[in-house]
Amino acid sequence: MIPSRETITANLAAFARVEAPLSEGLRRAAVTVCILLDSGGVPYTMLIRRAPRGRNAGQWALPGGRLDEGEGAVEGALRELAEETGVSGVTVAGLLDDFVTDSGFVITPVVAFGGTQTPRRDPREVASIHPVPLDRFLAPGVPRWKGGLLQMPLGHSIVVHAPTGAILWQFAEVALRGRELRVSDVTQPHWTRT
Repeated sequence: MIPSRETITANLAAFARVEAPLSEGLRRAAVTVCILLDSGGVPYTMLIRRAPRGRNAGQWALPGGRLDEGEGAVEGALRELAEETGVSGVTVAGLLDDFVTDSGFVITPVVAFGGTQTPRRDPREVASIHPVPLDRFLAPGVPRWKGGLLQMPLGHSIVVHAPTGAILWQFAEVALRGRELRVSDVTQPHWTRT
């Protein structure tokens, strides 16, 4: 059963998130796990497939990106969400642990509620947007491990690896199940290190 908005918010408030220090050579980034409602009131979040050019071309991701100079993580995550998907005016529910990537980013995941907005992609950055019902995160076999790598099988031909997969696994455990889970040690596949 999918928890209510109030329960998700309470689960995030009770979670003692870990903020990673910004050491030499690391850059800040932020992403949004945005919970929306479809026309029938079913909660879902969205994954994007990155455009076939640029950083992380063709990879599954959450809306997000590098922070601008002087920009906070929440501000940057919501700016990127609006730029990439057109979703704006969201309510922030909480934050998950920072995730330090092998490519030199400290990613701050922001969880937010966006109501019944219909996402629309920015074709310069996003090849496609894919809704993932929240109950998929609670399904048997999610997550799974293959060859020592985390996999989040979230739909037909949607298999997400770290760092996005690790962030989504923590979202499922912390926000949806009310459990504590740390994912900083989840191994990234070599193709995500660009």
